[in-house]
Amino acid sequence: MTHTAGATAGTIIGVDIGTSVTKAVAFDRDGRCLHTAARRSTLLRGPGGVVEQELEEVLAGVAEVVARTAAALPGPPAALALTGQGDGLWLRDAEGRAVRRMISWMDGRAAPLVDRWQRDGTVGEIFENTGSGTFPGCHGPLLAWLAEHEPATLERAAVAGYCVDAVAQRLTGTVSVDASDATLPFLDPVTRRYSPAALAACGVGELARLLPEPAAPHAVLGLDEHGAALLGLPEGLPVTAGPYDLPACALGSGVREPGDGLLTVGTTLACQVLTDRAGRDAPERDGEPAGMWLCTPRTDRWLRALPAMVGTAGIDWALGVVGASTDELETLLERSPAGARGVTALPFLSEAGERAPFVSPGARASFEGMSLAHDRADLVRAMCEAVGYAARHCLEAAGLSRTLFACGGGTRSAGWMRTFAGILGRPVRVPLEAEVGARGAALVARAALGDPVDEERRCAEYRLVEPDAEEAALYERGYADYRARVEAARTRWEG
Repeated sequence: MTHTAGATAGTIIGVDIGTSVTKAVAFDRDGRCLHTAARRSTLLRGPGGVVEQELEEVLAGVAEVVARTAAALPGPPAALALTGQGDGLWLRDAEGRAVRRMISWMDGRAAPLVDRWQRDGTVGEIFENTGSGTFPGCHGPLLAWLAEHEPATLERAAVAGYCVDAVAQRLTGTVSVDASDATLPFLDPVTRRYSPAALAACGVGELARLLPEPAAPHAVLGLDEHGAALLGLPEGLPVTAGPYDLPACALGSGVREPGDGLLTVGTTLACQVLTDRAGRDAPERDGEPAGMWLCTPRTDRWLRALPAMVGTAGIDWALGVVGASTDELETLLERSPAGARGVTALPFLSEAGERAPFVSPGARASFEGMSLAHDRADLVRAMCEAVGYAARHCLEAAGLSRTLFACGGGTRSAGWMRTFAGILGRPVRVPLEAEVGARGAALVARAALGDPVDEERRCAEYRLVEPDAEEAALYERGYADYRARVEAARTRWEG
């Protein structure tokens, strides 16, 4: 596709529509960040684990950050590359208007349903047909919940999609979805087609009409009249919509070869490993029915993704409980030695429980081993270590065997990253470019436009975090104890 006339040569604006922040980043062809803008989003919480967003506010955020970024350029960009949060349920009518509030992937209203599906074998049946697990905030249980509680909503809907394709529809007038987004829980990752058996297992076979067909790799859309007016950019400007944030971050961080992995330390702890086998041929199918295989722009490569519900939100919670700010995290980690002087924690604070590397809607957090001799630094360190153990649990289940990269807001903490390296027992590479999701989306857009760049060179700059040998030995014992405590707790949670 020919670039828009007068476009800033080679510049692509990557847009990452996150759960809490929407960011736009302009990259030139050499991978340099020219300008960036961000705007916070609003999460609307309600009783029963409800977590929702307003589509119009999300669109307004995209418009603001794109306009601010584009205004800093000498001319319009060559293309717009969208990525963003996955899962949840973003229901729209045929024109792309919301038929209800968008349901976030963090939503927990369907937790009792997933709990029942685990006991009656439904979760296992879905896993058998697609290789994907099921958790409360994904399409299967949310559609089933709405069919019972809001059937009129589903009657008004024309599209059951996700964040990225919802925004893309309003900007381009096209209903499309990236195969990575479409994965959970209905897509066969090898054929890239929805599994009728998985839909039937969830009791929503008749709702297949709402699912958009996955787009071909490297599909290119274009801004329509309304999208151009909203963003202040030329009509017809090329737009790519996907992959969503997990695979986009992997691509933007430097994950290239099977066995390479990415640890995203953000609101969630998203662990991914690149593989050349998926579906029934993948050895990980012998594990628990959790996570998913995400399609990538290459049809012979997949990401085994295990996005846990734990992450920086748990650390923020722990800091708040002890009356500390985020700025104090480094000082608190320095005050408490590795092992937190015997204090241990389970990090499962989400109201929706846990979804990887196991699914347990009833999973809850706890602290053990405390006494009057301990202080707030020990509690914070224990939570940081618990999240680190959860990361190792996920990465082992995903099959990590080569280089590990890390990204996300949590990587800004040097002390926490040393903890991760010690628990994982391996070096961790942290890219110097913080906005790896937007960069990954921009790299995909360049390939889609027939203007590929040397991705390995683009992603070569990073800082290396090495594990401390003594701490690694201590954490090896701590990890065994963590796994034993999780197994014991699951008996209570799932009983």
